[in-house]
Amino acid sequence: MTQSHTHDDSHSHVHDTHPDIVKRLKRADGHLRSVIEMIEGGRPCLDVAHQLHAVEKAIAQAKKTLIHDHLDHCLDNAVGPLDADHRTAIDEFRAIAKYL
Repeated sequence: MTQSHTHDDSHSHVHDTHPDIVKRLKRADGHLRSVIEMIEGGRPCLDVAHQLHAVEKAIAQAKKTLIHDHLDHCLDNAVGPLDADHRTAIDEFRAIAKYL
């Protein structure tokens, strides 16, 4: 039996950080296309590795921004109002996630 996941379409999943994430991913896409051309053109491995590193960092930063945005917005919506003790636990979770 397969498990299905549903979500509430009434809650918009577009946040202020999404344009920045899209910008980073488009930049990574451009870098990746350049890497492919570099490999096909026989460019030195060091140059290719440098560009691959740029792609990797751009994607990692986009992912990190998305996760932090989710924690800052969606988590509050999911758990609702909390007392001080539980709020502290959520705030500590957010703080430690900064190290991802």
